[in-house]
Amino acid sequence: MSDVVIVKYNAGNIRSVSCALHRLGVDPVVSDDPKVLGNAKRVIFPGVGEASTAMEYLRKTHLDEVLLSLTQPFLGICLGMQLMCSLSEENQTTCLGMYDLTVTRFKKEEQLKIPHMGWNTLACSTDPLFAGVHDNPWVYFVHSYYVPSSFHTIASCTYGSTTFSAALGKDNFRGVQFHPEKSGPFGSAILQNFLQIKEDAL
Repeated sequence: MSDVVIVKYNAGNIRSVSCALHRLGVDPVVSDDPKVLGNAKRVIFPGVGEASTAMEYLRKTHLDEVLLSLTQPFLGICLGMQLMCSLSEENQTTCLGMYDLTVTRFKKEEQLKIPHMGWNTLACSTDPLFAGVHDNPWVYFVHSYYVPSSFHTIASCTYGSTTFSAALGKDNFRGVQFHPEKSGPFGSAILQNFLQIKEDAL
């Protein structure tokens, strides 16, 4: 049994996530094997890329069914979090559906750059993912699409006139829109919290 498995698919920032975990003393396994994923203690679903292409690959390899069946702590990052929603406006893509939410494109505003790229602050909830992280930590974002605030929002962020879900939580599933692996000490603390979360705390 592997402690931490990173999902191997055709849209991922796998190397940077692996390096961040190594800095925390964790040696992750990168795999698309259903048995390896099913037996992992924790699963991380990173993502950089385009939604429809990623979902096409997940369906072709039946990884979509595997990911939906997982019951251990699961963390989606950036595109990974967006793919956990039901629909993305990016090429009108049907996604995995852990969250019954729609991923929306930022609307153009005067002097607002798209994608939202760089450092911004979070308003965090008391979810275990943010244990010991003080409110308004600075984290790193790169995205043109966002998930609106909802019942499942466990951290929020504001860009221009839009306040959106910076993190989502439901059952064993957690997702973050920002890149914890690129977010310095706060990002490391959030990853460390994920590594220490007990299933009965979710």
